[in-house]
Amino acid sequence: MDKDTRNRIQRATQAARGLLEQDFEDQLAGVFDIRLDGTIAGEPGSHLDAAQRIVRTKLGAAIEHHRASGQTAAEAVASYRREAAFTTLNRFVALKMLEARGLVQECISRGEQSSGFKEFCGLAPGLVQLPDRGYRLYIESLFDELSVQIRVLFNRRDASSLLWPKRATSEALLAGLNDPELADVWRDDETIGWIYQYYNDEAERKRMREESSAPRNSRELAVRNQFFTPRYVVEFLTDNTLGRLWYEMTRGQTRLKEQCRYLVRRPTEIFLEPGASAPEGAAGSEAKASDTLSQEELLRQPVHIPHRPLKDPREIRLLDPACGSMHFGLYAFDLFEGIYAEVWDIAQGPDDTAKAAEAFAPFVSFAAAFPDHAAFLREIPRLIVEHNLHGIDIDRRAVQIAGLSLWLRAQRAWHQGGVKPADRPRITRSNVVCAEPMPGEKELLREFIEQQFPVGERPAFNFLLEKVFDRMALAGEAGSLLRIEEEIRGAIAEACALAQRQAAPRQFQLALGDERPEQTELNLPGLNDEQFWQAAEQRIYDALKAYAEQAEDGSGFRRRLFADDAAQGFAFIDLCRKSYDVTVMNPPFGAASTQSRDYIAKAYPRSKNDLLAACVERGVHWLSPGGLLGAITSRTAFFLTSYRQWRQGVVLGEAKPVVMADLGYGVMDAAMVEAAAYVLLKH
Repeated sequence: MDKDTRNRIQRATQAARGLLEQDFEDQLAGVFDIRLDGTIAGEPGSHLDAAQRIVRTKLGAAIEHHRASGQTAAEAVASYRREAAFTTLNRFVALKMLEARGLVQECISRGEQSSGFKEFCGLAPGLVQLPDRGYRLYIESLFDELSVQIRVLFNRRDASSLLWPKRATSEALLAGLNDPELADVWRDDETIGWIYQYYNDEAERKRMREESSAPRNSRELAVRNQFFTPRYVVEFLTDNTLGRLWYEMTRGQTRLKEQCRYLVRRPTEIFLEPGASAPEGAAGSEAKASDTLSQEELLRQPVHIPHRPLKDPREIRLLDPACGSMHFGLYAFDLFEGIYAEVWDIAQGPDDTAKAAEAFAPFVSFAAAFPDHAAFLREIPRLIVEHNLHGIDIDRRAVQIAGLSLWLRAQRAWHQGGVKPADRPRITRSNVVCAEPMPGEKELLREFIEQQFPVGERPAFNFLLEKVFDRMALAGEAGSLLRIEEEIRGAIAEACALAQRQAAPRQFQLALGDERPEQTELNLPGLNDEQFWQAAEQRIYDALKAYAEQAEDGSGFRRRLFADDAAQGFAFIDLCRKSYDVTVMNPPFGAASTQSRDYIAKAYPRSKNDLLAACVERGVHWLSPGGLLGAITSRTAFFLTSYRQWRQGVVLGEAKPVVMADLGYGVMDAAMVEAAAYVLLKH
């Protein structure tokens, strides 16, 4: 996308933000008596009708929910206003992009004159009596329909849905999105990423840096490090991680080598058999010759590639631990499409040795269940989103946009494959999560445990939940650098032991199912810690769902916010406890936030000087042996003495560099940093 187009997107995004934040500030103060300084009138004004009084109660609950996380009253109101504004903008932008792809009927391109709204009114003529002729009801019905598959963005039970733009604001917002200068951007997959990038302007970043050398909270950390990764860098890193992984699994017999234009290959590659090693002295001979051979001669030297077993593609996991709008994931989607297309051929082909491989055999059985190739192809986009792509970010805006981006990418794949909307499999989950602390309402945690767990279960679950909530306190500040899987390992073991003691002589019960589940006895003495965690976590998810379904008054709304945030926290833990074949990242750089600085220094003693170093160490830690990490960071980490321990212990200790591109200045929009893009192979 060229600079002029990006500038137009930036202007439109900043204008929309200003409109929405001012409107919502006016509504909070002028209608609901909630001021930006945090002052909330004790009683609702007499000017409020019954519906507005309910909204005011929920607004108060949402703001108190923010305060429970440690924010001041003013910070809580500002956070709510900001979240409501960016969620509203993201939703309208999403509709604009869906329109451009024919995934929804025309709904906002001509406002109340849009064909979809006219058809809606034709079905319910009485709507014209409403103040806005029913346009809000129509748009919200679209949100409800879309929330089935993109809940992270369109869920109207989220607190961000409590406010709706006034008519003048709505008209100005639509006029900006429908500006003819932007007509060509809505079909471009990158547009949503640039809107995310430009929501915070450079002046805001500059002001933050002037006021403090280090980020003071998770929001400042996100805003300061919000730089869109150029497409060619995304391709370079993904080609040489995910592309390379599959290239080696297929011993070079893959169509990806034509698709991956940045994949680094050597003219003479020798793929070793299982268990075989490179000939003795082969690497040493090359090293000795390196002083006398030219670059061209070096490139022609034989390279022995260790055997990499073929794997069920559903188990090839990629993680971006600072995912932003999921730019890496969107391109990785392209490669996974190619991988799935090829594994079908392998599963149906004559190579019995490949089909019998331990890690690949489950896919052979899976593929055999499809009636034909076309039925399998229809499933590929869903499989990629639900199984392969994973992302973490500390910014809720990013998680909303990433969820939308992957869903749109899946729709494009189905469209290109000629699959009609009615025949497209439903995507029921994604693996993009927000790193946030567990909800701060201790009284709701106690109430949750007392209401949802029988007396015999309470000691174990009370212990486990209190430990998890405590250890998650820094999730918003440290993000994916929080080694939560290690932080709670001991708590899981202790909770398992406690549950077993409670079970004797009576069998301990773990409930599975819906609101009033039928309890299933588990043989706790035979469960290891991992099995106990899986069963306990499912029990907690079910309990949170039941807890959230309670009455929708003010306290009930806080319960829903509590339950939703707790479920998001456990989703973050799930991602952290997995291992990955590939990690790719454009990580934050510079100093850690004030609150997380001590934790990061203790958890990453070799890498504590800079967030980029700690993120790379964390990314390597997540990899399975032989996994690949791709990162774009400052190049200074490779020669400054302050990074020596990181280079020795991580880059050359736990892993080894296999590809590097020294890129210099001007790579990331507005980031004044000399960049390098590189790939590390974990030993």
